[in-house]
Amino acid sequence: MPDNDLSLIAHLMRRAGFGARRDELEAYSARKYDAVVEDVLYPERAPSLEEDILDRYNGWDKDKGVAASWMYRMVNSERHLEEKIALFWHHVFATGTNKSEHDPSHMGEIEMFRRIGLSDMRTLLIGLSKDPAMIYWLDNNENHKDEPNENYGREILELFSMGVGNYTETDIKMAGRAFTGWTFTQPIPLYPTGIYNTSFVYKEDDHDDSEKTFLGETGCFNGEDIVDIIVKQPATARFISRHMYNFFVADEPQVPAWGDKPPGDPEAIDALVGTYLDSDGDIRSMLRVLFNSDFFKEARFKRVKTPAELVAGVIKLVGTDRFPAPGFVRYAQAATLMGQQLFNPPTVEGWHTGQEWINGGTLNERVNFAVNQVGDASKPGLRDIVDRLGSTGGSVTPAELVDRCLDLVGPLDVSDDARDGLLEYANAVGELKLGTKAEREQSQLHVVRMIQLIVATREYQFA
Repeated sequence: MPDNDLSLIAHLMRRAGFGARRDELEAYSARKYDAVVEDVLYPERAPSLEEDILDRYNGWDKDKGVAASWMYRMVNSERHLEEKIALFWHHVFATGTNKSEHDPSHMGEIEMFRRIGLSDMRTLLIGLSKDPAMIYWLDNNENHKDEPNENYGREILELFSMGVGNYTETDIKMAGRAFTGWTFTQPIPLYPTGIYNTSFVYKEDDHDDSEKTFLGETGCFNGEDIVDIIVKQPATARFISRHMYNFFVADEPQVPAWGDKPPGDPEAIDALVGTYLDSDGDIRSMLRVLFNSDFFKEARFKRVKTPAELVAGVIKLVGTDRFPAPGFVRYAQAATLMGQQLFNPPTVEGWHTGQEWINGGTLNERVNFAVNQVGDASKPGLRDIVDRLGSTGGSVTPAELVDRCLDLVGPLDVSDDARDGLLEYANAVGELKLGTKAEREQSQLHVVRMIQLIVATREYQFA
């Protein structure tokens, strides 16, 4: 299979973004795959969204605006990886508005992930440690020289860098002491609207400057020193590599099981670990290796879509909502019903992924959302599919209807049983005439019905 095969490009865009329109895939597939990867890895090469219009329609709406605005970006930003890497770090470095009730801090955190999410692990952990949303989430504003609070010191080791089993309780205490005095300015007024920003502040007189021994090194460490020691640990390289594989390649066991369960593809993890160590934790370098690897190219439909991925991908497919109208909040709410409330992960551990996205209730929400969205033949993406079906001749046989719809929706591979079910409907409909505009209008409801059946398949739940 050539590297510029359209199905491979579609795979890349599902993983490095939230899918792509058919015309985008065709444009990408005219180029070499590695060249497309390079453009994806440098999202700043693509035009940015008009921030003033986006903020005008969604930025003000407390509790709803931040999630609605982000869903709009996932669907419409041409800087695909910029939004996807922000979602990745939101999974790993989880914080929630349910505690702070201060949307600007959390939107600022996501903006930080967009800005530095492809940099290096040191830059990320320093930025995270100075982030007001994280400081409040893990109580580092309550971490004082004379009354240390170990919450952030614990989680930066357990959940953000190294994982359980690679440090001691003493290391946690030393990390906590090193981050004393790292806090933020109180936003004014916090109530009733909470719309004013806050910022990091370092209180030197509240910092414990005494000698500390951390991960075998001794000195009068501050927070930056702790991060410097963390990022050079092989355990950090492996922990981040496994997160990256789970999010961009294939579903892994959940993080708490990593100490007992080895990775599904140890060689892939080793390749990412080696790149981390060789590049001083450079995230873009790791993703370059990942996206160009055989293990990535061969891992099509090996991940259950996150709710955000499913929602954004369906909206891209139907081609609506290209303008940030206020009603965009309904898509953030749809993701919430599927188990992913953006800006409010269930715990400090973030969301469990893979098959844990799926239960009786969430599966119904996922299927119903997709089926309902593709049910209107007047939507631009569906009109495009009907027109494409009619562009190569005057009629489409039942088998052609199934195969070409699967191709235009994905390309999507389904099981033999699923294809037989689709073919059963197509045979009942019979040959469709699509050569003229009048014929397409008469047959389009059958095409839409076929697409509804496709998005209801088990396979459509996978990226």
